Amino acid sequence: MTARKAPRGARGREPEARTLVFVYGTLLVGESNHRLLKGAQLISDEGRTQPGFRLYDLGRYPALVRDGDHAVVGEVYEVDEPTLAALDRLEGHPELYRRTGIVLADDTPVETYLMTPAQVAGYPVITTGSWRTRRLGRTP
Repeated sequence: MTARKAPRGARGREPEARTLVFVYGTLLVGESNHRLLKGAQLISDEGRTQPGFRLYDLGRYPALVRDGDHAVVGEVYEVDEPTLAALDRLEGHPELYRRTGIVLADDTPVETYLMTPAQVAGYPVITTGSWRTRRLGRTP
């Protein structure tokens, strides 16, 4: 593998990698874990998955599962590597949640945190697809 030379004036540093992340629960603005996104750039406060998901209410936090026919609403942030690592720790990636690439309804590729259907068995579905309106749209 050949080493890449830094452009002049870059002082030998590679540009920092940035990742687009779709959040749908406690990382949303005003929610308990949003502080972890304080250095991130909000790209969209109207993110929406394509239909094909279900949002579950696990009590203190939700779980997004790729099985169903709902579109789930959330926010999209551009995060740096340290922030992504902090999100991975919060979400217990890869043991609890698994960070996975998906494509949003507007064709934007993002990373998000998914659980499996087996992990959410018995929990209520949030039929609105919105963590913020979960009390209005829960089904057992």
